[in-house]
Amino acid sequence: MIERITIDPAICHGKPCIRGLRYPVETVLEWLAGGMTIDDILDDYDDLTREDVLAALAYAARLAHTKQIVHLAA
Repeated sequence: MIERITIDPAICHGKPCIRGLRYPVETVLEWLAGGMTIDDILDDYDDLTREDVLAALAYAARLAHTKQIVHLAA
């Protein structure tokens, strides 16, 4: 599913997006974190699929695989 996530400098300033559409992964994740269900998202955005939303979650899970987090001084 991760191949559904694209990065193109000409789309959304190079942020990871769903299939080259103007739906940044971060936005899809914010919808889910805000309480929207996958079905809610699909009802509101006809050009997204269940696989697109699951790909956004898989992308976020992959980014969360870190060995160490270093806090930088402000």
